[in-house]
Amino acid sequence: MAGGWFDYDRGGLLDLIVVNYVQWSPEKNPQCHDPSGRYLVYCHPKEFQGSANTLYRNLGGGRFADVSAASGIAKSIGKGMSLAIADYDGDGYPDVYVTNDTMPNFLFHNLRNGRFEVAAFGTGAALADDGRSVSSMGVDFRDYDNDGLPDIAYTALTGETFPLFRNLGKGQFQDATYSSRMGRLSSKLSGWSNSLADFNNDGWKDLFSANSHATDNIELFSGDRYKLANSLFVNQGDGTFADGSAFAAPRAHRGAAVADFDGDGRLDVVVTVLGDKPELWRNASPDSGHWIDLKLIGARSNRDGIGAVVRVGNQWNQETSASGYASSSLAPVHFGLGPQAVIPRIRIEWPSGVVQELRSVKANQRLVVREPAQ
Repeated sequence: MAGGWFDYDRGGLLDLIVVNYVQWSPEKNPQCHDPSGRYLVYCHPKEFQGSANTLYRNLGGGRFADVSAASGIAKSIGKGMSLAIADYDGDGYPDVYVTNDTMPNFLFHNLRNGRFEVAAFGTGAALADDGRSVSSMGVDFRDYDNDGLPDIAYTALTGETFPLFRNLGKGQFQDATYSSRMGRLSSKLSGWSNSLADFNNDGWKDLFSANSHATDNIELFSGDRYKLANSLFVNQGDGTFADGSAFAAPRAHRGAAVADFDGDGRLDVVVTVLGDKPELWRNASPDSGHWIDLKLIGARSNRDGIGAVVRVGNQWNQETSASGYASSSLAPVHFGLGPQAVIPRIRIEWPSGVVQELRSVKANQRLVVREPAQ
């Protein structure tokens, strides 16, 4: 269902993790119906056995080795939908969060010796506080409250809300779905791909979600709607979000990628639509603040700088291509700056361990930054 590139062993080469869904074949395809028994519908995930995820270690020279078993990744059987990657405990090694459909989610903690442990329950990030498994879909793993710790936001289906987990540090997460107002704002939505990104350049990451119900004939037997408009939840800077949606096109949305497509410093979104043309939403936010985009170029085989962590003031972000559902966004690392026209210091922690600092950087530019040679 999803794949992500990261250098899990800090060997200088990008490795690949693949998230798998369920065991299915045309010969073993059950027929399922709505509660009245009148209409055929997509089967609930409980009708299928789950699958293990797969990890491929980059050996160089275009060759990979399947290390799923040796790394411990294959021990966990799930029904994976998407993944996001970040170093949640600050030990310098990337960890992986995997959303599972109607099962507890996985947090693969990197043990720095080529192996991973499943840490979701121990950290409080497996389930929301009510203990219910939801239809977890797209996920992003970034710092929304500017405390330097990557948080977890994922989408789910109608009535399940879009859960939000705040990273408390010391390897612990707290369910902030309702304290952040995301519970109330998302309770009637079904979401797929999502992204934590600063769309109004005020210095706080907002949350975008591509929306649609999962069942295309849901309106025949329910009050729910199949086609939905997308959503934007605006970060208020106090740990809460507000509805900032301005999308007037209800459609069967799924994937989404975020980038500044027209080069005006405001992040835009492209969204895929089932059975129809994709949408390109141009950001026309008025009174948008200053900004900086950092195009990172690594000195080693990881030329895109994937895994680099960047700090600008009290904001943190990282270079990653893994976020959302059925999507990938490999764009420059973006920061909104509000009224700040000059950045006193930018700190970049490269995956190689090299730390680079830039001083007195002017805002409103796309800056190419090359990793210093060791």
